[in-house]
Amino acid sequence: MRNTNFTGREELLAQLRRSMGGAVTAVVPLPQALHGLGGVGKTQLAVEYAWRYRSEYDVVWWITADQRVLVPPALAALAPHLGVAHADTVGTEESAEAVREALQRGDPYNRWLLVFDNADQPESITGYIPANGHVLITSRNTRWDTAAETVSVDVFARTESVGFLRKRVPGLGADEAYLLAEALGDLPLALEQAGALMAQTAMSVGEYLDALEKSTRELLGANKSTEYPLSMTAAWRLSVTQLERRSPEAVDILRYCAFFGPEPIPRDMFRQGKFPLSSRLTQLLGKPIKVTKAIGELNRFALARIDSETRTIQVHRLVQALVRDDLPPDKQAETRHEVHGLLANGAPRDPNDAATWRTWADLVAHLRPALVSDCDDPGVRQFAVKVMRYLYRRGDYRTAREIAEELLTKWTGKAGPIDPDVLIVRRHLGNVLWQLGQYDRSYTLNRETLAMMREHLGPEHEETLGVINNFGANLRARGEFAAARKTDLESRKLHEKVFGVTDQRTLRVINNLALDYALVSEFEAAFREYEYAYLEQSTGAGSASAWDILNTMNGLARVARLRGDFADACDLGADAYDYGRTELRIDHPLTLMAAKDLSIAKRMSGDVREALELAEFTYAKLKAQFGMAHPDTLAAAVNLANAQRKSGDLQSAFELTRDAVPRYSEIYGEHHPYTLGCRSNLALVYRLRGHPAEACKINEEIGSIMRARPGPEHNYLLAYAVNLASDHAALGDHTAARDIGVTTLEALRDRFDEGHYITFCAKANLVLDLRAVGEQEEADRLLADMRERLDMDNPSGDHREAILAGGRVDMDFDPPPL
Repeated sequence: MRNTNFTGREELLAQLRRSMGGAVTAVVPLPQALHGLGGVGKTQLAVEYAWRYRSEYDVVWWITADQRVLVPPALAALAPHLGVAHADTVGTEESAEAVREALQRGDPYNRWLLVFDNADQPESITGYIPANGHVLITSRNTRWDTAAETVSVDVFARTESVGFLRKRVPGLGADEAYLLAEALGDLPLALEQAGALMAQTAMSVGEYLDALEKSTRELLGANKSTEYPLSMTAAWRLSVTQLERRSPEAVDILRYCAFFGPEPIPRDMFRQGKFPLSSRLTQLLGKPIKVTKAIGELNRFALARIDSETRTIQVHRLVQALVRDDLPPDKQAETRHEVHGLLANGAPRDPNDAATWRTWADLVAHLRPALVSDCDDPGVRQFAVKVMRYLYRRGDYRTAREIAEELLTKWTGKAGPIDPDVLIVRRHLGNVLWQLGQYDRSYTLNRETLAMMREHLGPEHEETLGVINNFGANLRARGEFAAARKTDLESRKLHEKVFGVTDQRTLRVINNLALDYALVSEFEAAFREYEYAYLEQSTGAGSASAWDILNTMNGLARVARLRGDFADACDLGADAYDYGRTELRIDHPLTLMAAKDLSIAKRMSGDVREALELAEFTYAKLKAQFGMAHPDTLAAAVNLANAQRKSGDLQSAFELTRDAVPRYSEIYGEHHPYTLGCRSNLALVYRLRGHPAEACKINEEIGSIMRARPGPEHNYLLAYAVNLASDHAALGDHTAARDIGVTTLEALRDRFDEGHYITFCAKANLVLDLRAVGEQEEADRLLADMRERLDMDNPSGDHREAILAGGRVDMDFDPPPL
């Protein structure tokens, strides 16, 4: 909002404009930084620049930058205006990066201005600054001169001070304004407060100067800190003294505001709630009219800025510091604790509810400045945990991790490692680490936390059950699928006992269990669990969210595909994809996962053209939102490479698969089933491009790793052996191909029925190898059985066409979600 009392600074504004570049489309190699002491008017200068030259830009965006936590959401809030991924879809950090990249590309706008206000630490925002546009930074830190072209902002020139005061105080003479400016050292913030006081109280300049001299003597005698300009301190003291005579309640509100952060404070913080407050504050909040009048007085005396549109109160950081320092230590602690209570009372009940996220975003800015992590009160601690949960749900995982680690360190130091609040923070930190892809740290933390919770909270405590679910995901990420199933079976029994069979928490566990079954190739059991969860969720009895319902629908479609029902998988998958586009938006990660699985189902059913289109769309969206290192993006890349291969584009398939292999190894480890599956895809493309020896070498290595790690959890990757037989056949070693085919078919028969598509395809390839080594009778017998099943089971997909044509069938791998 423009300051209507802005005066002077013409030379600085002109210097800024020259530094920015006359043509706004020109590339500016370094951003502009305004630095100077507090209260000197850096922010107001930036506001005036943005206002004066607003017609030269397509986009002008303001970012409060004194805490790193505030920068990503402020930058991400620009996403809807640029047509890039929203924070509620991909997470705050990813959305902020998408905004940065869009601005840097000049898409859709190449005339833009970003203002980073109060960015005192260069390293906290440099990663968020795009090139190819105009960036303006305000800071009290002169270190910006190493990273930007800096413009030093000093106090007003005397003529500017006189002009400002005469504009602020009607009827003030030039000589009087000169004397007043001299006494206040030309500091803009001090001038603003002096002008406001005189305008509100009709105090004469002589009276003000006498009072100012008296206050200055008192301050000098009290040996006040020299951190703040003495003129500012004296002017502030005068304003507060006069205000206290007029409205003691306003001074009370000001003192509370001093212990919030310097960012806007939601007006609704000043209301009663369940958190117990002092009798004085309770009585004040019990009189809403008095509170409203008190806040209005703060605005009139220039001690706070009120924004009626956003319903916020903002107090300058220098005024906050002066107010805090004016209180004795015991009063500071008491007031700060009252602010903790106001924050707890003002917080929405459920941080999972997206409708409340705007309020939570306003509160996050005050968590650290108010020193909430130092408070021992249970209600305040619960509020701090909710902030962390909000950040996690919103997708700002890095900030959630920083806060969780801070809470964990401080609370453990005070209460010890087994304090219930400490254990709860450990649980949420384990979640955040998982989402950040730090699987080893998450596994270690959750394993330790689970043992501690079982001992100190009990095996059936809600928090213990939550960690059990998290630990199942940890085991899946390690490739320990059977162990994950065992853990989730235990979790289901406990959830049903504690919460009931239809509670949404129980249904989420059933979803996890269905995923476990699918990962160990027990597809019928997986389908049964997904179907049960979907039916319960769709009744509405469990209050399932659209997110939960889509997750189950897509799991159901995926398992239909894995058990060979490709037509059903396409129908279920299309339904899930339509539901996601309608209920969650087309670019929601779950909707994109549904699109990816639908693409796989269409590819398996023989509709390669539509499969490729969906694969390209999904991969492009996920890559833009998450980057290449994210597991969802990698899964989409694998699907796209498989679709490219099926469509005949072997070069693109080869390049994409070759890029994905080391990324899988980095995330999951070299011996994880997903890494092995991706390597098997690479081997397949090698063979199809005329390099069967390289393909055979890779698949032999995969086989040796799998034999060293026996267990049913890896049997679903037996399809690699089908390809290994084909590698040997391509090399002319039909005897080896026949031997591998026989062994593989026996293993598949133990795992799947005769009509399953993998078993069926292994038979088809074995027929060819049997004929190649002269075993015609056995080949004819096997082929007759297959033809009978073709008529009886009518298997769908491109496999059927390949079998009928007498060609070899290749197996590929698509990683399910974890």
